[in-house]
Amino acid sequence: MSLEILKKMLQIPDLASKKWLYEQYDSQVMNDTIAINGDASLVRIHGTQKALALTVDCTPRYVEADPFHGAIQAVAETYRNISATGAKPLAITNCLNFGNPQKPEIMGQIVKSIQGITQACKALDYPVVSGNVSLYNETNGKAIHPTPAIGGVGLLKDLAKRCDIKFKNIGDEIFVIGKTQGHLNCSLYEREILGVDIMKNPPQVNLLEEKNNADFVRDLIAQSLINACHDVSDGGILISLFEMSSPEYGCKIDLSNLKTVNNLADEEIFFGEDQSRYIIALNPKFSKEFSKKAEKAGVFTAKIATVIEKKLVFNDLSESITDLIKTNELLFEKNFS
Repeated sequence: MSLEILKKMLQIPDLASKKWLYEQYDSQVMNDTIAINGDASLVRIHGTQKALALTVDCTPRYVEADPFHGAIQAVAETYRNISATGAKPLAITNCLNFGNPQKPEIMGQIVKSIQGITQACKALDYPVVSGNVSLYNETNGKAIHPTPAIGGVGLLKDLAKRCDIKFKNIGDEIFVIGKTQGHLNCSLYEREILGVDIMKNPPQVNLLEEKNNADFVRDLIAQSLINACHDVSDGGILISLFEMSSPEYGCKIDLSNLKTVNNLADEEIFFGEDQSRYIIALNPKFSKEFSKKAEKAGVFTAKIATVIEKKLVFNDLSESITDLIKTNELLFEKNFS
């Protein structure tokens, strides 16, 4: 069942809470750090109401399966993370982490990754302003997973017009923005639940949709039409809904709108890692305006849930958000406490 799978997924290293690590660092130097645990960190430009949005991302399993499309995804993910805060993405830096470049297959990964970064940056008007490489990363002749890490920066002109990932109001309607095709290849679900070792065919990014969806989301935030925003990435929609929840606020999920469009199984909807997607929450009084804006912008949206108190509910299944958070923190609590 989907909620049992969720509990298993929340304990894997990729998705387990990293609170044990980031809480050890003083993130409040000069008191200009506004947010550290959303899609991108926000740091005030000292003495102003402007802020920089900062994020670093890469999905090595995608790059290993397809270096070109995996690198495109890494760039797009940072673009998405920055946009989800309301900031405009400005530029990237990179650190190209690979094995021994004297091996043809490794050099092939590097070349294809650079080509993917180039294509994504041109399409998104998101230039590379710096970067470096870290090569010969091997142990006993076995290379690390190819990891062209992308660091993105954006500008939020007014901190009053920012958005974070957490639900805030009972009764808010929850929508997914972007098309859901149920892409399970190269997903954490495929690796962890289906037990696939050699993964192929990572989700590809339609860069026109990526830019259009991001522009739409930033416009919603600028007009204060939404109360929460989070991109959909590792683990899919159900993981994102959990991350948007808190001990006070959960959600009741209804997948009928997505099933009507694509006739997908629950697991495909919940754990597919299709790209260019966001989840947003808004007051029902703005639903019609939101739908009109989406239609005008040519953006696919579907209502998938409603904010409720304290639980995550799907069909006749229910889990306490507090209990799910404890599950999510269990792995590193065991190993580092």
